[in-house]
Amino acid sequence: MIELYNYFRSSASFRVRIALNLKGLSFEYLPVPLTQGGGQQFTPEFKALNPASLVPVMVDAGQVLSQSLAIIEYLDETHPAPPLLPATALERARVRAIALSIACEIHPLNNLRVLGYLGKTLGVSGEEKSAWYRHWVETGLLAVESMLSNDSRTGSFCHGDFATLADILLVPQIFNAQRFDSDLSRMPTVMKIFDRCLQLPAFADAVPAKQVDAS
Repeated sequence: MIELYNYFRSSASFRVRIALNLKGLSFEYLPVPLTQGGGQQFTPEFKALNPASLVPVMVDAGQVLSQSLAIIEYLDETHPAPPLLPATALERARVRAIALSIACEIHPLNNLRVLGYLGKTLGVSGEEKSAWYRHWVETGLLAVESMLSNDSRTGSFCHGDFATLADILLVPQIFNAQRFDSDLSRMPTVMKIFDRCLQLPAFADAVPAKQVDAS
């Protein structure tokens, strides 16, 4: 049985849950409360799994894997059906570019530890912190909207008519954007794909509210 150390609201954890569901793989859900008791990700037990104190961590046959994109590509290589990346190198590059635009350009500026540092260390107010979040997520998602709306390879999903790595990254980011009341009205293509993805059980079953540690 695959073990997944994760947190219901973590975007990176959400990504891996979607990928596992798309692959039809059962897994043991091991909650890591990021906001309780100073953060369980900082305990010696968890740091032994991931010195970076970040979720998710996946354990497969005794092997420990971290970083959501690395985990997802591992799953795609070890369980190739259904594929999460297209057939050609050029198409794979496009899907990875969309995914990395979210994973590298949007998410790191707005994750829990960054927002915590802004508030607790720099003394940024809650209102200013939310404005920071909305600025960067809207800026990033507008770029993704342009990548999708101006390319004929966009279909029902980010690339063609089946879910790929790009969709797996997109959906959790939209969930987080909605939590902070981001303006998504200028992103019709993004939102159409988001809605289409949530019609699939693999995405719908991975949403934060359906996880055992949801609060």
